[in-house]
Amino acid sequence: MSSKDWLEKDFYAVLGVSKTATADEIKKAYRKLARENHPDHNPGNRDAEERFKSVSEAYDVLSDNNKRREYDEMRALFGSGSFRRNARAGGGGPGGTFDLNDLFGGAASGPGHGEPGGDRRFGGAGFTDLFGTIFGGGPRAGRRSGPSKGADVEVEVALDFGDAVHGATLPVTVRSPGVCDVCHGNGAKPGTQPRRCPVCEGVGLITSNQGAFSFSEPCRECQGVGNVVDEKCPECHGTGGVTKTRTLNVRIPPGVSDGQKIRLAGRGEPGERGGPAGDLHLLVKVRPDSLFSRQGDDLTLTVPVTYPEAVLGADLRVPTLDGAVTLRVPPGTPNGRVLRVRGRGVPHRDGGAGDLLVTIEVTVPASLSPEARKALEDFALYSPKAPRGAIDDAVHRLAFRPGHGRGDV
Repeated sequence: MSSKDWLEKDFYAVLGVSKTATADEIKKAYRKLARENHPDHNPGNRDAEERFKSVSEAYDVLSDNNKRREYDEMRALFGSGSFRRNARAGGGGPGGTFDLNDLFGGAASGPGHGEPGGDRRFGGAGFTDLFGTIFGGGPRAGRRSGPSKGADVEVEVALDFGDAVHGATLPVTVRSPGVCDVCHGNGAKPGTQPRRCPVCEGVGLITSNQGAFSFSEPCRECQGVGNVVDEKCPECHGTGGVTKTRTLNVRIPPGVSDGQKIRLAGRGEPGERGGPAGDLHLLVKVRPDSLFSRQGDDLTLTVPVTYPEAVLGADLRVPTLDGAVTLRVPPGTPNGRVLRVRGRGVPHRDGGAGDLLVTIEVTVPASLSPEARKALEDFALYSPKAPRGAIDDAVHRLAFRPGHGRGDV
């Protein structure tokens, strides 16, 4: 879209929203109009097709915060609607058309300012400079710049639970654009060189005058590059870049968690025109473990014990990610109690490690041998009953509630 379009088109009116409309209001209006004027719903209707294009064009600008801010600033500066040159002297007066030449050139005097054929300037800057500032970066914003940093690349990496805790070195395959090895990025067949574009003379922009204004657009001959390739590289077909597959040996630090991102500086896409490479971001996905879970820097583990072990106490061998350890279960340990094994969790970045949290789960056998049943019955005769005072009181109150006999309970 050219600068002239931004000046002459009222995108708010196209979408039917106010200048203070929120992003949600703009999106809602766009969806409604796009649905009504979509070519699939209006086959053969050229008017609907043009309206659809206008709606899409308006939404493209107003849905982008940066574009919308620039658009609002420009229209606030120059006013809305088409710009017409004054047909007679004194056009700024009553009954005349406002003449931007009066604003930018008429107030100055002397050659090169207000006189015919002079260079109209505003505050020391010409029209092209002024528009270049509005659209980001000054009058030469469209020119090819110097070296620029390459794009970042994101790759998903799957890790086993133990590797995520202890860290690991693993190969990572990256597919991303890179510089063509045949033409070294210039897009020309080996033995030939690109030539400077004869239309834009290597600038990459075509500047045209619209009355008092100058508008710049990318050169169609070279697509804004500034160079023309006559004999294209057989490998990259003149683009100067190809999709490459690289295998990197990457060190994953200890203690990474699921969903964490690791940044490797300078391992992304190569920069343009000798610029630095982008960064490689590794998105970590940790496979679940059959025994262990994780809470921050602590590992969790559930260990089943028998009823006698919970009552009498026991020394258990429990696994960790570094081997087995002996865990002392105190006598009288209830079901669900958590025991802590210090230093057997996830390593800290500054040294040390989290803990292993072991949850005791008392198991109840589904069946007993006759000898075990007899021993358990004897145990029940001599063991104290559980303190159930509050439960017994509630049962007693229900049993003697008016209107209920003891048999109702």
